[in-house]
Amino acid sequence: MINTLLVTGGLGFIGSNFVRLFHDKYKIIILDKYSYGSNPDNLKGINDYVLYKGDINDTKLVLKILKEHNVDAIINFAAESHVDRSISSPLSFIESNTQGVVSLLEAIRTYEGSVRMLHVGTDEEYGEIYEGSFNENSPLNPSSPYSASKASATLFVKAYSRTYGINAVITRSSNNYGPYQFPEKLIPKTIIRASLNLPIPIYGNGNNVRDWIYVSENCEAINLVLNKGRKGEIYNISARQELTNLQVIKKVLEVMGKNDELLKFVDDRPGHDFRYSITNEKIVNLGWRPSIAFEQGIKLTVDWYLSHEDWWKPLIADKVISETPWKERW
Repeated sequence: MINTLLVTGGLGFIGSNFVRLFHDKYKIIILDKYSYGSNPDNLKGINDYVLYKGDINDTKLVLKILKEHNVDAIINFAAESHVDRSISSPLSFIESNTQGVVSLLEAIRTYEGSVRMLHVGTDEEYGEIYEGSFNENSPLNPSSPYSASKASATLFVKAYSRTYGINAVITRSSNNYGPYQFPEKLIPKTIIRASLNLPIPIYGNGNNVRDWIYVSENCEAINLVLNKGRKGEIYNISARQELTNLQVIKKVLEVMGKNDELLKFVDDRPGHDFRYSITNEKIVNLGWRPSIAFEQGIKLTVDWYLSHEDWWKPLIADKVISETPWKERW
């Protein structure tokens, strides 16, 4: 039985959505270092959690939290997650996404109590695939510093589970979208730039394919794996809704009543994977099934951003909504 849950990166996009969904199910402790993707306003109106400002690399702080709050489980959402930034500045991704996870594992290893850990990974760890879909046993072939740092982290989680017996599980999800996503990502950037009548940048020819899952559905799947997933196992989470980037952007513009005149094709980023695709049979067999179609989810997302200008306007520095952020100096 999980009563007390440490949520790392709980002020970020997926982490804050998880806390919003499950704050009444668990006693939640949040550890967040307040990086650019963290935002206390993501949890505005939610008060029943304990917040620590700190880094997951601070093993002493993690141990202190585990002991003082008698933590039963950790969900690790903490990560540098923007591929474009990783191309420009890769070292910070290794520190947060790989070293940070090892530090969490070390805290668990040296803690006298029993703690379950769920590490949140990404489908990008598998790399690109032109036909078919990757399953949980597929080899890893990351293409960017971001995905390489995440793949390294999941390998450490597997290794610590095998070597030290740590009770750990891993999820790998496809592209998330929905409320509270930082404006540098494709969908919020498109909504924001379109609302400001700015050109919408499209990398290359726009035919890169991604599977899209509404963030609350991913959170529900993560919670299921936390409680029912088998120790040492990996669970892919996907909605099986694959669209090209161009299709996604055009759908956003359609929902917003904008025309294609805003489209602007720009230089493609280096190492841009053509298509991500992962199976979801394993998580479906565990008891989860996606229910929000992209048509519905994108309308909910557009409505949220258009009605929450006070949330995103303070965040949209020129570099954040840049047409080619991978060329920027971060």
